[in-house]
Amino acid sequence: MLVYVATTNPGKLHELRELTAGSDLHLMVDETYEAAPEGDTSYADNAAAKARSLRASLLARGIHAAVLADDSGLEVAALNGQPGVLSARYGGEQLSWAERRALLVGELSTATDRSARFVCVLHFIDEHGAEFVAHASVEGSITLEDRGEQGFSYDPIFWYPPLQRSFAELRIREKNAVSHRAIAMSKLLISLGDSEERENMSTHEHWRDTVRINASHISSAPEQNA
Repeated sequence: MLVYVATTNPGKLHELRELTAGSDLHLMVDETYEAAPEGDTSYADNAAAKARSLRASLLARGIHAAVLADDSGLEVAALNGQPGVLSARYGGEQLSWAERRALLVGELSTATDRSARFVCVLHFIDEHGAEFVAHASVEGSITLEDRGEQGFSYDPIFWYPPLQRSFAELRIREKNAVSHRAIAMSKLLISLGDSEERENMSTHEHWRDTVRINASHISSAPEQNA
């Protein structure tokens, strides 16, 4: 299934492609995509707005395809859950990711609680317009400085206790087994699989009922003289 992804973030697109490898989803981007305006209260609302905006743009050009959108963020306990849905714009859109991470770490200079979590919401709309949503989060803490070269966004300062490394220190396969986005994608793929199975069952039941009706019609037809 061809799926257009509502993102201009190459790191996110690469990760989503890794997470869907081996599935029936083949991800691509629309080069004309412009991100929909995002709110500041809900990951789910933002993900839905991105997906619906991209779908509307594709349909306007006669393209009938599935779309996928992600909204995710970092929630830091000592900052009352910030940056949250504002994660990609924290400190101002003009900041680089390195500057954004440095700002956040600096704000925790006197904090005793450095706990944090990554949150992800995926919103998928299939080619027929049916919508599917998956949520996930992963717990960790904020490091004192950048650690590691992998990943993107806040990965270098997100410490993952079970593996005793930051997300940016994990190999791609390791991160894709435990991240918030990986868990959400796993849930989404299960939902899509269940939906396809229900559709197949419905088709089978319709075929079975049709056969039963036809068989009944044949058995009740008057005999013709030879």
